[in-house]
Amino acid sequence: MSEARNPEVIAESRRQIERLSKLGWYHSIELPDGAVIPGHQSVEQLRRRVDQFHIPRDLRGKRVLDIGAWDGWFSFEMERRGAQVLAVDSTKSTRLLEAKSILGSKIDYHVADICRLTHRDVGTFDIVLFLGVLYHVKHPILALENVCGMTRDFACIESFVSDPDPATLPVMEYYETTELRGQLDNWVGPNASCLMAFCRTAGFARVDFESALGERAHVTGYRHWLPEQLQNAAPEIVCIENANTHDHSFSSQADDYVTFYFAPFAGPLYPRIGPFATRPIHTTPTQCTAKLPPGLARGWHEARLNEGLPVRIGVDNPEPQPGARDSRLNMTRVADGKTFEDLRIRVGQDSCISVWSPNARKGAKLRLNGTELPAIWHDLASGQINALLPAGLEPGPAAVSLFDNNAESDPVAIELHR
Repeated sequence: MSEARNPEVIAESRRQIERLSKLGWYHSIELPDGAVIPGHQSVEQLRRRVDQFHIPRDLRGKRVLDIGAWDGWFSFEMERRGAQVLAVDSTKSTRLLEAKSILGSKIDYHVADICRLTHRDVGTFDIVLFLGVLYHVKHPILALENVCGMTRDFACIESFVSDPDPATLPVMEYYETTELRGQLDNWVGPNASCLMAFCRTAGFARVDFESALGERAHVTGYRHWLPEQLQNAAPEIVCIENANTHDHSFSSQADDYVTFYFAPFAGPLYPRIGPFATRPIHTTPTQCTAKLPPGLARGWHEARLNEGLPVRIGVDNPEPQPGARDSRLNMTRVADGKTFEDLRIRVGQDSCISVWSPNARKGAKLRLNGTELPAIWHDLASGQINALLPAGLEPGPAAVSLFDNNAESDPVAIELHR
């Protein structure tokens, strides 16, 4: 029997709830004169919780989001360290507002549901606190995706866990009514390894297990690779496609995954798209698939593997990339790279497209339906440029253009076929 269903634990939890209802405050709040508003959790307990994470003592110049702020102790602590703080909770807390007034605090306060709040609403933050909230939501991965999308650097995540051992198989208990502590708003009880898997699935590139205090686990989700990881050799990207739709459009509001195609490569891969790292979920010697990172703004983003050369992808149908069309950069012929049939390009394994341009400069690339296709061969004498196509492209009409750092040709309509 798990602790969550143990009658003795349930009885003690109900006694705690009775004490809490008499106290009124959950967080103890330190006042400027040294007095303390007593709460269910002492100042020492609250400090111990926040000390499970690697949060700098000096947060000047940083922006911090505290989700599930409740009475506000963590928000006020981050402000005390110098951060600009936004406190968020699903219901309005008069106690937080009272403490804010007493302390003369300048934190912002927002009432919102984490399953509906995204970076499009409040922007992004250097550090996000998500403490004691996850098991209160019916959609834990959706909530964590929103947390990830609002995180620029790292998120501190604390949750009730059914088993604090991070080495076990990931499992989760579900509480339909009041099975956990007799409370209606407790929905899920992941074990520690499931909590970490949730965080990785939600979009955090790295997830570190920090500690367990009783039945609460503490993990940190990071948006970036370690510097030493990026020092690995990198393959040359051939092209990129949407792993779900097999085209070159990506949406920040969909659960999109990105497939990188590259020359055969045996080393470790650390993908990045825009400012964020993204964890590979599938790799082969010639391709790698990873989640489109949550939190990307609409526009063009550089996608790269390790420190290799980038290929740009467009998110949320951005405007054409800067640079006027230049008729001096033109294509005189477009053909299948193997059959040389004009304007009809076969799709499938090892498919290739060839274009000819008398004035293309070294480093020119192709763009198919808005996504870059780096050249795998360029003969300046004849003007022929070859590029590989993704294996998963679907037949149908498409448009290809030629571009370099200075200009882009007019697009040419082609037909993709099997």
